[in-house]
Amino acid sequence: MKAFVDENVCISCGLCEGVCPDVFSLDTGVAVATEEVAAEFEDGAREACDGCPVQAISIDE
Repeated sequence: MKAFVDENVCISCGLCEGVCPDVFSLDTGVAVATEEVAAEFEDGAREACDGCPVQAISIDE
């Protein structure tokens, strides 16, 4: 599975990093994701995607 953040939509709220810090970070001012999500972090990545207030995160199964 891969996770992506649309940096043009992200509002840097930090929800994704709080939910799944092993996949998402705010190091650049907007969220970034490790593209390839390890199996043990898939549930957290999905939760971050579902919870994103501006739907900036997408998941490619």
